[in-house]
Amino acid sequence: MKRLPMLLLFLPVIRFEPGAQAQTAASYVGSAPCKSCHPAIWNRWSKTRMANVLADPKVRPEAILPDFGKPDPALTFNLGDVAFVYGGKFKQRYFRKAVDDYYPLPATWDVRNQKWRPYTHIETPTSQACDGCHSVNFDIQSKTVTEWNVGCERCHGPGSEHTRRPSRANVVNPARLDYVRANDVCIQCHSTGDSSRNPIEGRDYAWPVGFRPGMLLSEYWKFDDRRAEGPDRSYYPDGTGSGNRMQGNDFVTSVMYMRGVACFSCHDVHGTDNNADLLKSASVLCLQCHSPGSPNGPKARDVAQHTHHAPGSPGAECVGCHMPKVQPTIADVKVRSHTFRFISPATGLAAKMPDSCTACHTDKTAQWAAGELRKWPEFSPWRMFP
Repeated sequence: MKRLPMLLLFLPVIRFEPGAQAQTAASYVGSAPCKSCHPAIWNRWSKTRMANVLADPKVRPEAILPDFGKPDPALTFNLGDVAFVYGGKFKQRYFRKAVDDYYPLPATWDVRNQKWRPYTHIETPTSQACDGCHSVNFDIQSKTVTEWNVGCERCHGPGSEHTRRPSRANVVNPARLDYVRANDVCIQCHSTGDSSRNPIEGRDYAWPVGFRPGMLLSEYWKFDDRRAEGPDRSYYPDGTGSGNRMQGNDFVTSVMYMRGVACFSCHDVHGTDNNADLLKSASVLCLQCHSPGSPNGPKARDVAQHTHHAPGSPGAECVGCHMPKVQPTIADVKVRSHTFRFISPATGLAAKMPDSCTACHTDKTAQWAAGELRKWPEFSPWRMFP
């Protein structure tokens, strides 16, 4: 008997509404017109990091976090040199303007550790490295934008037709796209790679030039090479991203993605009161689909039996083991992986990479963690040995 039909049963069904395709005929109008029909969503979004991550310090001086008047060997420029400031959660970066482009200045503020760090990648203009994601409708010829920051049209496509004649048929709603195109809306910026159309007029771009929501991102974007070695390597040996902003690189390899889960199944980019704009706090959110005894697991009597950590402790949170902080964003500050795979100490030892246990137990070794896991009878011993 042929097995192909059975295998097909496990593939997500791709559905795509013709009315939700990329609005190629429409033009960009900015986020302001959206407020009149969507005031509640607009007001929430306007307070998010998406809407405010990039700022002109002359317009928003409160965006500057460090004290520029305090001398520091790493600080070799003045506040007056700063044309744009970016970030504020983990780090804050500063940019100077040169003719019609922007360039990073040679120091970054480490928000968590409250100190200046030297920054050396200052030769590439932001038009090639950053601006396509931190704006709406960045034009690589004129280097102009409809608006800076992640506005409504960054995810919903150009809105001129929709503002003129509101209809679900003339705007992109990622929730109505198939799971590939829906996730592409987020992955376009939350991943590392290069434009698949490089070089463009002699320049290489680190964002998907030409992509609009509703299109297939793979036609405009390629991830960092998973087989690269040496200084160009961006992944740990098990395939988990080893750098910053690799959520998309990770997510497409996950079982979640293959089952049709979307980024917005967990996050609401319009803003919530939870960390990372999660729909609910992390463990509450995870347990909606992964409560003990459910078909999705965990296969345990309760969460405490599954985690072997006290309820309410960091080790009892789903993300502690399944989304470990193994991806450096600045110095010793790390962000979470998005493969949702538990990285066992055995894997870490064999691959010479971080593991889920010592990502939290930083004072312990992988050998110690492997020894502790061998005492947990609920888990297969085959996963616990190097």
